[in-house]
Amino acid sequence: MPRAPVWQVDAFTNRPFAGNPAAVVWLDAEVEVDAGWMQHVATEMNLPMTAFVHPRPDGDGHGLRWFHSTGEEVLCGHATLAAAHVLWDAGRIPAGPIRFHTRSDVLTCQKNGDRIDLDFPSTPPQESNADPQLLVALGAIAAAYFGRTRFDVFVELDSAESVRSLRPDFRKLMALDTRGIIATARSDDPKFDFLSRFFSPRSGIDEDPVTGSAHCALAPFWSAKLGKTAMTGFQASPRGGVVGVRVNGDRVILSGQAVTVLEGALLC
Repeated sequence: MPRAPVWQVDAFTNRPFAGNPAAVVWLDAEVEVDAGWMQHVATEMNLPMTAFVHPRPDGDGHGLRWFHSTGEEVLCGHATLAAAHVLWDAGRIPAGPIRFHTRSDVLTCQKNGDRIDLDFPSTPPQESNADPQLLVALGAIAAAYFGRTRFDVFVELDSAESVRSLRPDFRKLMALDTRGIIATARSDDPKFDFLSRFFSPRSGIDEDPVTGSAHCALAPFWSAKLGKTAMTGFQASPRGGVVGVRVNGDRVILSGQAVTVLEGALLC
């Protein structure tokens, strides 16, 4: 395997050591790499997500795949933001929109001032009966709303403090049949419209610092409740992160900043 450039980026933040860290690995178009190698690299990096990017031979943008420590992901916002940031920041491509071909969709990224906008599919929750086992595992007393998205369980709690004070039992959460659990409430900070936390022990991530794909569900949910199409969400993890969202039909525009904290090369 030739040397492969790699960067570590903190996404959905404007300062290092906050937001959600992701590794970004650049692969030349002619290099054929199997998924097993990508999985080994992601496990070695031991970050919430590792993105693998390569130019497409037909010239139509770039291929993009995401891996965490236990498998391949179908949709990931923060590692897409990190990949776009790296391509522009490292001079791999000229300034201008980027088209990423992924397992989930063709995702377009473009600069918007000091932020990057990501055009993602909307994944609104569908209301369902509350799961008492899940509420116990979360450490929540009751849910104001309980639903499921394309990927995750979605729980609205009664207050922002209820979300911040959750102390989940991750062993119990791991037994549940879902990629992850989104917990959310209306914000009590006027700078934000809503806040959230995201738990995904089945993916090897007990609590994800900032989850772009979760905001594909949070955006349409809070848009309907608040009567707004453009909002700002805060993910209240220990690292914390800010995600701008704008609902556009069946799409959600995610907006955020990113900071490169490490640059190097894979040697094997």
